[in-house]
Amino acid sequence: MENVQAWVLPAGPQDRSGGPVRGELTLTRIPIASPGDHEVLVESLVGCWEANMEHALARSPVDIVRQRGEDRIVLGTCGVVRVLRTGAAVRGLREGQECLWIPFGQVDRHGYAETICAYDAPGSPGLLAERMVVPADRLVPLPADGRHPVERWAPFARYFTAWDNWRVTSRCWRSQVDDAWDEQPLVLGWGGGVVFAELELARREGFRTAMVSGRDSRLKEIAASGAIAVDRREFPDLDYLRAKESTDPDAMDRYRASEARFLEIVGELSGGHGVSVFLDNLGGGLHRATMKSLAREGVVSTVGWKTGMRLWNLRATECISRHIHVHTHAWRLQDAPRIRDVMQETGWLPDIADGPVTPFARVPELAETYRRDDFDTYFPLFSGAGRG
Repeated sequence: MENVQAWVLPAGPQDRSGGPVRGELTLTRIPIASPGDHEVLVESLVGCWEANMEHALARSPVDIVRQRGEDRIVLGTCGVVRVLRTGAAVRGLREGQECLWIPFGQVDRHGYAETICAYDAPGSPGLLAERMVVPADRLVPLPADGRHPVERWAPFARYFTAWDNWRVTSRCWRSQVDDAWDEQPLVLGWGGGVVFAELELARREGFRTAMVSGRDSRLKEIAASGAIAVDRREFPDLDYLRAKESTDPDAMDRYRASEARFLEIVGELSGGHGVSVFLDNLGGGLHRATMKSLAREGVVSTVGWKTGMRLWNLRATECISRHIHVHTHAWRLQDAPRIRDVMQETGWLPDIADGPVTPFARVPELAETYRRDDFDTYFPLFSGAGRG
């Protein structure tokens, strides 16, 4: 048993009648055991801040620490680790090897994650610890040629998730539409790094792609990637729920004006047909506009719920329009090596090797910047304790 440095999140107060109390990370030392026969001791190298880490700090939709029945947990679900020591029965891994850590707790019979380590999997570790012990079958070695630096691999979970979601989404769309297209179907997305990664896969399949953002730096990045950049500021009041709940008598009129402008832009991009595939990882007050913009035989796909977990649809309209709704989460465990190989061979990784990496000692600053949505990048990175 040894003690290692870690940023921990304590459980929130039991009384939530006044609403959730945001959590704060505390730097301390925690005990870790030696690896068992089928386990590996690893150290964190580079991690990527994920939306579930913000959900945990905000204690929304739940206090995940209390849900796990623990006093404190260590966050950090996505990144690269280095093997320090292997258990007696471990084969195929060696000391010093750099690996992707697959943060799956319980998986179902098809290999899909039911719980996620460093989030809702009880007793699980996270990358905000200096070192941790993990099952050997949750490690995927990086290619030995070093073609891509570890910083580009650190956001791999967004890309693995994008690969899996697009695999399902594309098949659903093709199930109703012949492959002999008379024009390029439009794939439109709003969200973050997962959508950004997914649009590249859509372009490779021949779709026309577009992504929405209200920030100049991200619009520039979207355009540079080959997608059409759609400026969110052209329809600033496109939040139906906010308008509906507002006491301002003009709020709904402003919403309708923004909705009309958004649908006008969609019409221009799609030749009047609408969005063939809408990658909507936001939801909430934007969902109404998403559904209004969707083409017949269109697919709306989500792998996230950043601004709203509950959605409302008119079933008759969705049936008549032959809309398919896709909901996925993470990827299959057995697909991880295959997705890694696709990324390695095609260069389908974020171009962030020279971007800033937040030092381990300043992780709370990164968390606050993420909360305020002040990052220009879709992939905010932090270094492991051993790298500063």
